[in-house]
Amino acid sequence: MKYVICAYRDYGIKLFENLRKQFDFTLIKSKKQLTYNSIKRINPSIIFFPDWSWKVPEEIVRNFKCVCFHEAPLPKFRGGSPIQNQILRGKTKTKTTAFIMNEKIDAGNIILQKDLSLQGSLQEIFSRMYKNDYSMILKIINGKYKERKQIGTPTTYKRRKPEDSELKNLNHTKKYLYDFIRMLEDPYPNAYMKIGKKRLIFKKAFYNNNKLSIQGEIE
Repeated sequence: MKYVICAYRDYGIKLFENLRKQFDFTLIKSKKQLTYNSIKRINPSIIFFPDWSWKVPEEIVRNFKCVCFHEAPLPKFRGGSPIQNQILRGKTKTKTTAFIMNEKIDAGNIILQKDLSLQGSLQEIFSRMYKNDYSMILKIINGKYKERKQIGTPTTYKRRKPEDSELKNLNHTKKYLYDFIRMLEDPYPNAYMKIGKKRLIFKKAFYNNNKLSIQGEIE
């Protein structure tokens, strides 16, 4: 059985590296590589999308089994930037949802869900996502899942743009500032403030006992 994994960030590449030790996996890292002809040549049983930010060509979705991993309790928080959109709304825990892709965004049948904490740094969240995705992919390959329709009223949010990372001022609670900065750690466009002609880039934030500490740099 052949499989494809579509991923481009560190945790997605790590998934591929570990899965290829057990199964016949091909890695696709860019939008340019993901074409119908390239997939047809591989002819995979399943295409996994644990770490992908681009629209998948409908011809691929229609002709191959595509499984996407979305960090939200679908049908809630469909759309882009699910981690950031949930943290901004005060969510501290969510779900990793694996679903069968169709022509609509994040609307396919759910096959597996697993709890995911949104606390801590973005790298800590990515580490949890990796563990969830890895265990779920193994279950899917082994057929240990049940397909079910999404239930409930969908909510959809737009993908965040780089300009959305700007903090206009510091007139917010320390907790809000902490969440805003940590959810935009690398590899995302970092939180920043404009100070004259310069930018103050917020790289990391630490919050403990109502004390906020920040690491940053000036551009």
